[in-house]
Amino acid sequence: MSDQPKSFHLSPEIHRYIIDHGTPPDEILQGLIEATQSLGGIAIMQIAPEQGAFMTLLARSIGAERAVEVGTFTGLSALCIARGLGEGGRLIACDVSDEWAAVGRPFWEKAGVADRIDLRIGPALETLRALPLEENIDLSFIDADKPSYAAYFEELVQRTRRGGLILVDNVLWFGRVADPASDDEETLAIRAFNDLVAADGRVDCVMLAISDGLTLLRKR
Repeated sequence: MSDQPKSFHLSPEIHRYIIDHGTPPDEILQGLIEATQSLGGIAIMQIAPEQGAFMTLLARSIGAERAVEVGTFTGLSALCIARGLGEGGRLIACDVSDEWAAVGRPFWEKAGVADRIDLRIGPALETLRALPLEENIDLSFIDADKPSYAAYFEELVQRTRRGGLILVDNVLWFGRVADPASDDEETLAIRAFNDLVAADGRVDCVMLAISDGLTLLRKR
C-alpha cells in the first residue's frame, strides 16, 4: 500500500494511522491497489483505501441491492461497493475504458463478486439515460469527468429511491475549490456542482473530508 495519502490535508503519518485503525484492505484489495500503482502516475485516479472501506460499510448499512457507478477505472471502487451489496445485488459500472477495467476483473473474480458487477463500456450519460426512469437505485457513486458531474447527478437523482444515497468524489479537488486563483475548467465545474447540490431541495447534503473530498447526498 502506498504511504502517500490522496487527502491533500493529511500527512502520510496521519493517513497511515487512519488506515491502521479502520478495516484494512485484505489480500484481494491490496493486490488490486498494487496492480493499479504499477501503472504509474495515473494510479492517482484510484480511490483511497479508507474511502473504499467507508463505501463498503455504507452499502451494507443501508442494505443496498441496486447500485450504479460512474467512473470505474481499475475497479477498486466497484469491488468495494459490490462487496457491500446484499445477496442478489447488482452494480452497473459505467466507464469508457475496458483496458483499465481489465486490471480489476481478476480481483472481482477472486473476491467472488464478478457476477454482481455489470460493466457497461461507453459514454456514461448514454448508459444512465437508457436506464428505466424508476426510483429504485439504492446507492450511486460519481467519480468521472468533472464537467459532467451535474449531468450525472441529474440522471441519478431521478432514479434514486427515497432514502437512497449518491456519493460524489473529488469535491475538494486538492483544495483548489477554495483557492480563488484556481480557475481551470475542472475546478470551476466542481465549484458549480458543489453549489448546485448544496441548494438542491431534493437531497440532504454533507461534504466529508475523506480522501479528496466526498459528498454524501440522501434523497428526501
